[in-house]
Amino acid sequence: MASLFFQRAGWSLQITRTSRSFAISFSTALPRRSHHAAITSEARDTLQFSRGNTSAGRPHRNDLQTSFKTTRVNHAQQARAATTSAAPTSSTQPTPPTERIQLSAEEAVRTDDLTSGLGDKPVVLDEKARQVDWARSFHGLSTEAFSKEAAEALLAPVGLDDIEVKPDGIVYLPEIKYRRILNKAFGPGAWGLAPRGETIVTAKAVTREYALVALGRLVSVARGEQDYFSPEGIPTAVEGCKSNALMRCCKDLGVASELWDPRFIRKFIAEHAKEVWVEHQQTQKRRKIWMRKDDQVKYPFKIYTPTAQASSRSSNAKY
Repeated sequence: MASLFFQRAGWSLQITRTSRSFAISFSTALPRRSHHAAITSEARDTLQFSRGNTSAGRPHRNDLQTSFKTTRVNHAQQARAATTSAAPTSSTQPTPPTERIQLSAEEAVRTDDLTSGLGDKPVVLDEKARQVDWARSFHGLSTEAFSKEAAEALLAPVGLDDIEVKPDGIVYLPEIKYRRILNKAFGPGAWGLAPRGETIVTAKAVTREYALVALGRLVSVARGEQDYFSPEGIPTAVEGCKSNALMRCCKDLGVASELWDPRFIRKFIAEHAKEVWVEHQQTQKRRKIWMRKDDQVKYPFKIYTPTAQASSRSSNAKY
């Protein structure tokens, strides 16, 4: 009695020869399937060896190799046929696992990258809708002038006490003052800001386009912007961007138009502003800042006087 044993990853084949016949045993570690259940009759006929095909009581090595290759070919053909018959009839093929992983990674990148927007696009109304789509429409623009009372409230001179001065010398009107003027001219609820695009977040700033609507009419369109220093400050920057767009839209209504007049700015700076030396109380860095004459230096700065510092040093040197 002699036997031949073939083993590969997942399957094994054993051929045993007795004095009168051959015995073939095939085993696999994979789950049983229809095309792996048994060897076909064609394969069995190929693997049956008679004594007439033997020389000196042993099968030829070439015959064994040819039979084994034929069996593997038959199994491969059965596997392809089973796969073809089990394929879905729908034209949509399932996404391979590797492709799903790549898509999820791309979605994660798009989530972290906000330069394409925050996903807050304004709602686009149907063409047959009765409401005005302020995201696209210019309804009522320059149709007629506002009432005399509204124009007086909008064009009223800015109070000198309402004007503020930034440390770099720029004069401005706080955003809340613009809202008060609009409420006085049109009434609360009779005006509003309609977004006309998606919020765009860059590496350092937030920007979005808004439309100022008053009494059901489009008044002006402007893009607001606001800087931020960390991702946690993006919500506050979005609100600041809206206020900046409101200030720019109000220019078309003549609100606080003096603040864009160079002569008025120079006169106001000369009469109501001053430039002082200040020192940072923590870093001891000194610089010049602009401020109103009736304002005081606030923390973390304090007034820096070079003459006082020099006199104190000279007095200390004497002792």
